[in-house]
Amino acid sequence: MYSTKCKKTGDFHLSDPQFQKLIQSFSSLPGIGKKSATRIGFHILRMDPTSFQSWLDNIEEAKTKLRFCNECGGLTEEPVCSICLSDRRENGILCVVEQPEDIFFIENTKEYSGKYHVLNGAISPLDGIGPEQLRIKQLMNRLDSGAINEVLIATNPTLEGDATASYLSTVIKPMEIKITRIAHGITIGGTLEYSDQYTLGKAIKSRLTL
Repeated sequence: MYSTKCKKTGDFHLSDPQFQKLIQSFSSLPGIGKKSATRIGFHILRMDPTSFQSWLDNIEEAKTKLRFCNECGGLTEEPVCSICLSDRRENGILCVVEQPEDIFFIENTKEYSGKYHVLNGAISPLDGIGPEQLRIKQLMNRLDSGAINEVLIATNPTLEGDATASYLSTVIKPMEIKITRIAHGITIGGTLEYSDQYTLGKAIKSRLTL
């Protein structure tokens, strides 16, 4: 059990309203439960002023400078990201993912050398998310250029991800572009974020044609 006294902040109780507000702020982050949020809260309160200010500055700088790539939708400091601008990537293959962070996880496998397209979500009728709410129109515009000969669908292996993959397959097939999907190794109901590099890499290498 955590102590109700913090060395550098004086006496307070876990029920202190200000402390509870701090915990609620961290609990709102994905993957952070109340126990972890409490631990983080105590750590923040124990930080010396210089370290704390540096931590705040890093967050503010990232929030201010990072934006979404005008081409693929990934994170970048420039209007167009380095992957989209790179002449060392395969221009003929496009990997479609749900979120910008998925690019990071796939890049870590070092098994993929093409370009990306971020949908900003997955089709989920229960949440009121249809194709119109995703970056599918932008995807189709990129495919209309005629430069893409394969679309690798790397949506998460969930009901929503599979529904999105099925929809994309249906609308892309008339364009006579090869459509593949990441395969073996990804746990059904899981996400790319929690897959290890080997498993995700294997899934990319053994992708299936739809």
